Amino acid sequence: MSETVSDIKASELVEDVTSPDQEDGTVAEIPGVLAARLADPVDLVSAIEAILFVVESPIPVASLAVSLQQTTDAVQTAIDTLRAAYDERNAGFELRDIAGGVRLFTRPDHAEIVEHFLQDGQRSRLTQAALETLAVIAYRQPVTRSRVSAIRGVNVDGVVRTLLARGLIVEVGSDPETGGGLFRTSELFLEKMGLQSLDDLPSLAPLLPDIEGLETDEL
Repeated sequence: MSETVSDIKASELVEDVTSPDQEDGTVAEIPGVLAARLADPVDLVSAIEAILFVVESPIPVASLAVSLQQTTDAVQTAIDTLRAAYDERNAGFELRDIAGGVRLFTRPDHAEIVEHFLQDGQRSRLTQAALETLAVIAYRQPVTRSRVSAIRGVNVDGVVRTLLARGLIVEVGSDPETGGGLFRTSELFLEKMGLQSLDDLPSLAPLLPDIEGLETDEL
């Protein structure tokens, strides 16, 4: 029987998708131990779920297949498994096909609850995590969420959404290399901090790690 498209690994079909550290059009090989784990459908589902939790925009199935060096059929099956599991237990989030890719979204049924939480959060004090994230953005702006996550060592998606909702940061385009959204502090931030401009910030930047040297794309 002849090979079908779904039987061919996506890396053979999507030639323009390269790993972050490859500039010669090749895709970095996954270490043998990891490759063996991904051969297990259960581990593949788990790995894809982890990736979907940190991506900043919808990711195409083919791109996931290239990165994980699996067939598009295997990746699509894993995504369908995740989607069904979320729906079966009525999880607070769901998988949506959007903009040519897939991404996690909060479930519409909980929209009012999430909105209430975010609005209530604007009347409360910032948490330590929010203050640390805001400090990183202030000193490294404009900066992507993945780079802030790399500096802090944790996922900051929720914190960034809170800072956006409170008007302390704004999105100012996308990173030309990764396509991730770029964030900077707002005029309200200056007002709340009692600053005339960012030049009035204390000299704390040298204490932060050099984000340019971090492999943030591997998060």
